[in-house]
Amino acid sequence: MKNFIIYLCALAWISFGNAWAWYPQRLEQSLLPQTDYPALMGEHRAYKIGVGETLIEIARQAGLGYLALCRANPDTDPWLPPAGDKIILPYAFLLPTDIKPGITINLAEFRLYYVWQEQNRLRVRVYPVGIGSSGWDTPQGEFEITEKIVHPVWYAPASIRKENPRLAARIPAGPDNPLGEYWLGLSARGYGIHGTSKPYGVGRRISHGCLRLYPADIRDLFARVKPGTTVRIIRQPVKTGLKDGKLLLEVHRPDDADTDSLLLAFKQQVTQLPWQGVINMQTVEKEIAHGRGIATIVSDD
Repeated sequence: MKNFIIYLCALAWISFGNAWAWYPQRLEQSLLPQTDYPALMGEHRAYKIGVGETLIEIARQAGLGYLALCRANPDTDPWLPPAGDKIILPYAFLLPTDIKPGITINLAEFRLYYVWQEQNRLRVRVYPVGIGSSGWDTPQGEFEITEKIVHPVWYAPASIRKENPRLAARIPAGPDNPLGEYWLGLSARGYGIHGTSKPYGVGRRISHGCLRLYPADIRDLFARVKPGTTVRIIRQPVKTGLKDGKLLLEVHRPDDADTDSLLLAFKQQVTQLPWQGVINMQTVEKEIAHGRGIATIVSDD
């Protein structure tokens, strides 16, 4: 087996018009497979870098998180990528373990999954998300949406004003409001899912614990969810799944990752899959070391 065989699905070239608000975009790709194991969904796209473009700009245009795009293209300089170079837009993904209807946020991969039922089938939409920075970590656990507010007013907490004394105590609705146009309050007091006045922070550790979405994404999600919707916030850097009988591994390696712990998580997840075969441990170790966030075949043919 060749190392680093990547499931690119039907890899196709893409050019940007209007940035979309979620993925998968094709309706048939949003259906959750009726299987008892995590499956690969969506499809990667290829993109040719234009003159003067940077990865942070491409991420914004493509509706992807910045770090996810960088991890998927580790050999590309994010600030000075050569024009004409080809990169992967990482739209394919393995579902987190035991995903359920409602919202699941996997902090390790900077993604929010919204799962809903439609005509007796489950569907999913994925949105990149900005999360809490070091020292302002987004809480993990199971919560629910308690309120929905259009054009929220932001009242700066005392802890944030202490950090930045020049910050106004109250910022009204408008283009300078850090909450953006929509607020989904959580049962975790003081935390919520919202838009942002700084969209280039989406897909990074940059907030004071809340969860930031691109303006188009929060607009779409806000219209779909109701108070009482379950919000599960997890940290799952290792995901496994199956595709056409082959074992897949997707690793979103944290900065403070412990390689042995990631390897143990992989082995434990494999035991829960309806699969028996030979694992290519060399490929597993490379994926864990690099943490590209790309679902890769790790079974020998």
